[in-house]
Amino acid sequence: MSNLLTRRRQLIAYGAATLGGALFLPGCGGGGDDKTIGTQVNEAKSIMNQAESRPNLSIFVEAVNACGLHDQLDKSGSNTAFAPTNDAFTALLGELGLSKDQLFADKTTLTAVVKFHILGRVLFTEAVVEGHAIDNIGGGFFKIDKTNNVFTATDGRNRVCTLIGTDVTALNGVLHTLDKVMLPANLDIVQTCQQRPSIAPECTTALQCIQAAGLTDTLKQPGAVTFFCPTNAAFTAVLVELNITLAVLLADSARCRKIMTCHMVPQRKFKREFVAGQAVATVQGTTIQVNANFQVIDVRGRVCNLSTPDVINTNGIVHVCDKVILPQDA
Repeated sequence: MSNLLTRRRQLIAYGAATLGGALFLPGCGGGGDDKTIGTQVNEAKSIMNQAESRPNLSIFVEAVNACGLHDQLDKSGSNTAFAPTNDAFTALLGELGLSKDQLFADKTTLTAVVKFHILGRVLFTEAVVEGHAIDNIGGGFFKIDKTNNVFTATDGRNRVCTLIGTDVTALNGVLHTLDKVMLPANLDIVQTCQQRPSIAPECTTALQCIQAAGLTDTLKQPGAVTFFCPTNAAFTAVLVELNITLAVLLADSARCRKIMTCHMVPQRKFKREFVAGQAVATVQGTTIQVNANFQVIDVRGRVCNLSTPDVINTNGIVHVCDKVILPQDA
């Protein structure tokens, strides 16, 4: 905490530093090795200056300039930049099947991608709250996790990249380096359940119930929703529990709606953002709880596990779960 406060004081002293010339700042990477944490530099630089001084970030610098975002990272203020390396951009071009010229010619897409990597606040790794949403200036969000002292970021398309350089302090914020270019989300909740290969095969019955309940548009519209999506196996089990068939359930729109709205929380929440044991209101009006093991407990005391948590979408989060959440009067 003391290191973080010191850094904040240094950032506040932006104007004085630019007049005074040299400034020693903790947390700056040396000239060539971005993997070094906690070293010092002898000159005052903006985030843009720090990026420009690193040859392996030249494409990121070019992209920032092409999008008209140079001043965002060069002027006084509070910013954080997650800069992908040149190798990361090369890999992205192969992934998208584009040339660099084609990517840079699409200013709308390029700007959305670059803005996804910039925060309008200062975020050192020591201040990261693992598994919590991080909002960027482009209107999207991602999360950062830490395993064995390695920080990884999950982007809007649920692609995971590693922070290979961290906490390079600048006069107007901090610079981190990534081994992959992050991308904004491009699928809403319904599209994710339909199209994302890792979960789509398990979500077909839930989507049928959502459609029968007249809730498809609710899960497609802009906003912030958390959807607990039961697997097909979960529905098979609950049909036995309720002693009905799927056809009977799908024919009862009101019942489908009562059940499926129990799976919708009208706010965006990664699993780690739930407070263990705290009641959370659903769209249906009943409550659920998430315990310390990230299990969901419904009003009947039934416990379900999150088999695939934290799936990011344009309008919220999907947590695939192994049991259908029920209201008291299902």
